[in-house]
Amino acid sequence: MSRSPNVLFLLTGSIACYKACTVISRLAQTGVTVQTVATPAALRFVGATTLEGLSGRPVFTDLWEPGRALDHIELARAADLALVCPATANTVNRLAAGLSDDPVGALFLAWELDTKPWWIAPAMNHRMWQHPATAASLATLKRWGVRLLDPVDGPHACGEDGPGRLAEPEQLAAAVLTALRIS
Repeated sequence: MSRSPNVLFLLTGSIACYKACTVISRLAQTGVTVQTVATPAALRFVGATTLEGLSGRPVFTDLWEPGRALDHIELARAADLALVCPATANTVNRLAAGLSDDPVGALFLAWELDTKPWWIAPAMNHRMWQHPATAASLATLKRWGVRLLDPVDGPHACGEDGPGRLAEPEQLAAAVLTALRIS
């Protein structure tokens, strides 16, 4: 019997975390093992209890939590695919700079980019999306082999409209399931 696919699902601080919960639920309901990782900012939008309830697994949130010193290595080894959803402008720029002082950055640097997919699904205000710093960081990440799940045009929580809105949960889940060869 083969093991179920394992997705490392990383949430960062955006109102779009509520949409990410739908993606987590869909993946878990399809039999995918989903290990969530949440930044402190993400936990301001959705709680660890919600993420644990949807995934059935404890949430990794703190590099310095006792007993979890090597989780960034172990979780990177165990996962078949990583998805940062939502990926904020801050996170995109931090990943491109190689900063690893939080679980998301540490997992990224521990990831085998040449053998396993690392995806990002951005969610940010259209000005942040179009900023030269974000564009340069995205170009760097793509050059390293990171796959971008493009955001869409539409209304933002701030009341403005334009590119940078997180893609719909059904689209994101379908892309992951297709990559994992699950229908």
